[in-house]
Amino acid sequence: MALSNNLLNTDEFYMIRALELAAQAGAAGEVPVGALVVRDGQVIGEGYNQPISAIDPTAHAEIVAMRNAAAHIGNYRLIDCDLYVTIEPCTMCVGAMIHARVQRVIFGAKEPRAGALASQLQLMENKHFNHVIEWRGGLMETDCGDLISDFFRRKRGK
Repeated sequence: MALSNNLLNTDEFYMIRALELAAQAGAAGEVPVGALVVRDGQVIGEGYNQPISAIDPTAHAEIVAMRNAAAHIGNYRLIDCDLYVTIEPCTMCVGAMIHARVQRVIFGAKEPRAGALASQLQLMENKHFNHVIEWRGGLMETDCGDLISDFFRRKRGK
């Protein structure tokens, strides 16, 4: 979790790590989604999809990464934290990010069926939430989308 690079503290640097985590999920037979939480240039939490292996419907990459980050800092509030994830978050994950007070979400590919920031729902356009998350989508979109597409193509081929 001590991933840091003083020469390259960019969104792309962190998304590359999220892609590595997504590949771990895919290797374990889970949908390949990876996520990490960064604060002050330091990765403080990482996760990848594991609802099947953890027998936990909430074990999405984002939730796992936020749980790890909260444990790491000893606080459920992830103020001044950025969350990187390979696929657009779902409603559950965006809700958890709001409650955790995540500052910014950066995602790779859109999730056309369940995306809650841009694709299906635009939750951050609702003004009734007590916290607003800045977000950016489409970072390394092709790499992130190909990982998911390849996974399901292989799965259908079996």
